[in-house]
Amino acid sequence: MNKPFDLEKRTYLFARDCRLFVKKLPKTISNMEDGKQLVRSSGSIGANYIEANEKLGDKDFLFRAKISRKEAKESKYWIRLLQDLNPELNEFSIPLLEEAEELRKILSTIITKSS
Repeated sequence: MNKPFDLEKRTYLFARDCRLFVKKLPKTISNMEDGKQLVRSSGSIGANYIEANEKLGDKDFLFRAKISRKEAKESKYWIRLLQDLNPELNEFSIPLLEEAEELRKILSTIITKSS
């Protein structure tokens, strides 16, 4: 699958796909709580990237981009945890884990080049 070049669109699709993954999880207490965390962190990647693009200055841009990167790392954490407890859903969790890492690397490159 070709991934969008537009990072705003790509982060949106990632957040959407995380929500679709959470819907597939069995309704256990840990899945529900960890799923909520994944929904928050995955959505925050794109939301903060959009805010970074509406920057009030270079420092504001870097601050928002770093938050986006932090949320990508956090999303990886929640996906890994959910993956370990729900290995039957690896066909959905593995691509999400890969995309979270790609987003983290892209954001790291943006931050490095903007510093």
